[in-house]
Amino acid sequence: MQTEKVIDHITNWLKEYATKANIDGFVVGVSGGIDSAVTSSLCARTGLKTLCVEMPIHQAQSQVTRAQEHIAQLKERYSNVSDVNVDLTPVFEQVKSAVPEVEANAQLDLSLANTRARLRMTTLYYFAGLHKYLVAGTGNKVEDFGVGFYTKYGDGGVDLSPIADLMKSEVYALGKALEVPHSIQIAAPTDGLFGDSRSDEDQIGASYDELEWAMRMKDDDKNIDDFEGREQEVFRIFIRLNTVNQHKMNPIPVCNIPVNLL
Repeated sequence: MQTEKVIDHITNWLKEYATKANIDGFVVGVSGGIDSAVTSSLCARTGLKTLCVEMPIHQAQSQVTRAQEHIAQLKERYSNVSDVNVDLTPVFEQVKSAVPEVEANAQLDLSLANTRARLRMTTLYYFAGLHKYLVAGTGNKVEDFGVGFYTKYGDGGVDLSPIADLMKSEVYALGKALEVPHSIQIAAPTDGLFGDSRSDEDQIGASYDELEWAMRMKDDDKNIDDFEGREQEVFRIFIRLNTVNQHKMNPIPVCNIPVNLL
């Protein structure tokens, strides 16, 4: 990958899109992870106003620290960058207290995790509407089009996706070139939606390097029987997630009414 040229290409794409849409800038949710760090850096490079939003909900201090380190660095380098911190913990707790109580289980944990992501999406769009900005998505290719590892109408609710055609390894390459803080470059990827230290790999059962391999194998029309051992296990994980999460990747189905019924 021609990293510097890719950086320039995305930067120009972002600026041209915003200009044609008559939009003043971008808003990015900054989590302390590599994807949001790269996305906010690319937005900052456009010269258009870029608002970095921290939205902690019972967040691990390590994630908060990395996010703040990145934002401080961006603000030093780019005068068009500003930031705001919105503590959504009380809002999240209010939602939990407003809905009927349910006995603790895995589905409840997942539902609450997705609720966190959707509260953040709502917050980003509040600022986007307030300032005439676009919500810049932070999903990469493996997450968005491989395994669907994101929340529908949460972090998947965006106006444009600058890094969604890049594999996770390519995002890391951009992060290094963009001089993203080292603490972010070496941190284990996590969605930070469960209030504990679980990583993306813990949740998925495979690393991003393994998922990238599986995505390439699927593109080459390979199947489960072509592999054995760990490769077969990883490929099975990828195919399962790619299949069950198609509802995230495909357009919302519309029930078309036959003309003779209208």
